[in-house]
Amino acid sequence: MAVKEGDFIKLEFTGRTKETGDVFDTTIEEVAEEAGIKVDKKAYGPIPVIVGGGHLLKGLDESVAGMEEGEKKTVELTPENAFGERDSKLIQLVPMKEFKKQGITPYVGMTLTVENHNGRILNISGGRVRVDFNHELAGKTLEYDVELKEITTDDLEKVKSMIKLHYPNPNLDVSKTEITFEDGKVIISMDEVAKFDNQPYMDITFARFRISKDIWENIEGVEKVEFTDIFEKKSEDEATENESEEVIEKLTEDIPEVLKDSEETREE
Repeated sequence: MAVKEGDFIKLEFTGRTKETGDVFDTTIEEVAEEAGIKVDKKAYGPIPVIVGGGHLLKGLDESVAGMEEGEKKTVELTPENAFGERDSKLIQLVPMKEFKKQGITPYVGMTLTVENHNGRILNISGGRVRVDFNHELAGKTLEYDVELKEITTDDLEKVKSMIKLHYPNPNLDVSKTEITFEDGKVIISMDEVAKFDNQPYMDITFARFRISKDIWENIEGVEKVEFTDIFEKKSEDEATENESEEVIEKLTEDIPEVLKDSEETREE
């Protein structure tokens, strides 16, 4: 059965630049490792998306429509259907004093975010810093090898797939999330980890909104999505202690990396 707009699917892909053949993104761990772009603690494997849901690049999204489960294809995307053409206006000179005001020591290749725009420092000269705010893949023709691994038809699994796609905590166990359908409403009670999430509040709020929007726009009969946090008294103190330790362990896994990054920043 060919997929159409609004269908929930799981997609595997590898993206390369056509000119050099360099891999810049993939859902396959072995490919990422071979290309030298593997990210520690990243969950590799087919990603859940909605066809036409805006989760993929426009050209890739359009190419997926009409595919069938198990089908593979290679898609070529021109810049206008990928990350756009390069724009010289997005290369800007920033006075060095602006960095000093923020306590930042700029260096060539450094990445930074200004007013929600990501940039990369090209060079530093005469008290001025040249920053390129073009996407690093702007102006490039891309090739994607894609495989439609699965079409999701069960509403419960559709909800879980959107939680997995949008929720920012990689330690979240979707299988422990309780989901109930009730009179046009979906009630979601997240895993224990979500209750003690150290992600910024706005990130959590936007993630929950994106999950909700994808659900009510693409699952028939759903008009409302409700997130609940339930704290329950355990019958045994030991059970509570063990559960808390498990949550704390998950939440603190990244602390050594954060400390390491801080030390490297001080050294610079």
